[in-house]
Amino acid sequence: MKTKPQVWIKLRFLFSVSSSFFNHITTTPIPKTRVCPLVAAISSITASINEISAAKSGLLTQIGRTAAATALVNGTLDENLVEEPINSADVFREWGFSDSEIAKIFVHSPSLRQADPDLIQSKLNLLGLLGLTSSDIVKIINYRPKFLCYRIKKCFDERIEFFLELFGSRESLRKAIVRNPSLLIYDLNSKIKPVVELYEGLGVPREDFLSMVSYKPSLFSRTSFNHEKLEYIRRTGVSMKSKMYKYLVVIMGISRLGTTREKVGNLEKFGFSEDEVLELLGHAPVVLTLSIDKVQRNMTYVLGIMKLPARAVLSNPILLTASLENRLKPRYLLAGKIEEMGVAPQIEGPKLFSALKMTEDGFLRNYVTCHPEFISEELMEYYRNVKGLKRLAVDSKKNSHQQCPF
Repeated sequence: MKTKPQVWIKLRFLFSVSSSFFNHITTTPIPKTRVCPLVAAISSITASINEISAAKSGLLTQIGRTAAATALVNGTLDENLVEEPINSADVFREWGFSDSEIAKIFVHSPSLRQADPDLIQSKLNLLGLLGLTSSDIVKIINYRPKFLCYRIKKCFDERIEFFLELFGSRESLRKAIVRNPSLLIYDLNSKIKPVVELYEGLGVPREDFLSMVSYKPSLFSRTSFNHEKLEYIRRTGVSMKSKMYKYLVVIMGISRLGTTREKVGNLEKFGFSEDEVLELLGHAPVVLTLSIDKVQRNMTYVLGIMKLPARAVLSNPILLTASLENRLKPRYLLAGKIEEMGVAPQIEGPKLFSALKMTEDGFLRNYVTCHPEFISEELMEYYRNVKGLKRLAVDSKKNSHQQCPF
């Protein structure tokens, strides 16, 4: 049995060590450098995290000593004291997040720096049950900065049970959540289940529907149908057994009716009837996703430079869907160069449409590198030059802010 003087000496020793520890914590000034604001923010956060890491073991030791001293006085000392995370960064670190990943999370969602560690821990536990890794969660937060601020616990068990039955496996569900984390946020009974039932009622098989969930993550939030949309689908003449049916139904479902009318009307300006436009959409539903500006630029080039009839588009939608600057224009100009040089094979007639559909490697292999070296080099140099000629302001576009696809 320890006497009170002995206890008092132990307490003085513990608190003297504690005070000396905190006196040694200093703030290291960061030199001012001219760097990108985002890089500077990440670097600053990473530096802070490193300082926390350096102090963590000592600080937790002091907390443990203080708790031990209190327990000693009360006679209830427990040797199995557990060190709890002191902030959200500790929670992320214990889950295997690197310091750079934690820095990115705090840049995209600053509020998580001051979030309750227990709350963050409980949400990560739920995500861990779904097989989500630290890199998965970083990707999710990059797109949805406030993801961990939502009430993902609500109806969690019922939601996961429904999704496991829908997707068939936990791994398929994990991939779907990474692609579209809103699956854990949207209301299950008013948003998700009705959309699933709606597409099943329209004749979209379950497997096709699941592939569309990955193809168009906004499917649950934007789907709406009315009589006019259903009439558009019927008039395309696409059978439910067609491979294009699922794309047509989903794209029509998530498109605004007013936008659909505008895009159909835009194509009618080039001499097509409404029935011809809808037939085109049946062959290539992706045309409905193209902007009015892109369709106008491609059609202008097809009619004005390539001298093709407008109706060529109906049987060759690639004329609309292909990139004007990276595929349509350079490949057409190279076809003219090959004809001018009088070498074979030529890109003429129907071969032009086949050439537009080829991958870049396939196109070069069939029409450029197949020639002797001196001819091949000349064609390649010409192709690179015409491909580098972009329309005004294309190079100045900056994708500094990536929009959330959900």
